[in-house]
Amino acid sequence: MSDALPEKEKKITPAELAATNGAEGRPAFVAYEGRIFDVGVSDLWAGGQHMGLHQAGADLTEELSEAPHGPEVLERVPQVGVLAAVVKPGPPSASRPLLPGGVLGRLLKRFPLLKRHLHPMLVHFPIVFLLAAPAFSLLSLATGNAAFETTAFHCLCGGVLFTPPAILTGLFTWWLNYQARPLTPVRRKLILAPTLLAVAAAALIWRLVDPEVLHRGVKGPAWLYLGLLLALAPLVIAVGWYGATLTFPLHEHEGERES
Repeated sequence: MSDALPEKEKKITPAELAATNGAEGRPAFVAYEGRIFDVGVSDLWAGGQHMGLHQAGADLTEELSEAPHGPEVLERVPQVGVLAAVVKPGPPSASRPLLPGGVLGRLLKRFPLLKRHLHPMLVHFPIVFLLAAPAFSLLSLATGNAAFETTAFHCLCGGVLFTPPAILTGLFTWWLNYQARPLTPVRRKLILAPTLLAVAAAALIWRLVDPEVLHRGVKGPAWLYLGLLLALAPLVIAVGWYGATLTFPLHEHEGERES
């Protein structure tokens, strides 16, 4: 009988782990609670980097406590061994990309939450406003209460106001944390988000030009106006869905490679 250990039980020393940092075509392994995982199979770990915050070749047991997801995401990549000895995380690897220089670099160093939390914080505003606009419009038509339509108009204003900052911070996060790599969820968001803004802006302009468009009931051109409002909901949901898959990757995204 062979005495070779199963792959999951293969012992990997801290020095061997440190060498698997994903740089220059090397494997990208990480340790978590004594187990070693091959994150190199994930497109989100290209080059051994993840979100500009985590570096392959290290023990991430402590770092994962600060991540927006739990260690369950590691179950989606193969376990390739166990850590031969417990090692405390050391200083960041020299291969980790430096922050941008100048004022921006100093700002990110002083307020590290801006590296990944600015976009998720701002994106909630257009999500709420642009879902509320069609909801209050339908409520106005169902009840005959014009105040609901006014609320829908105010929500539409808020959605158009906050969507551009959400898009811009999303582009910034994509550039900073993902090195502007053409990830499938991002490619789809780059189409859906401007479409969402265009539809919302068209509805807002229409409502400004004709404030009574829905007060007269759903007839004639009002059907088209209501259609624009109703189209906001699936667009918002689609944009939010693909954004969420970057933080909580689905199985089909985990194995993707750059195109």
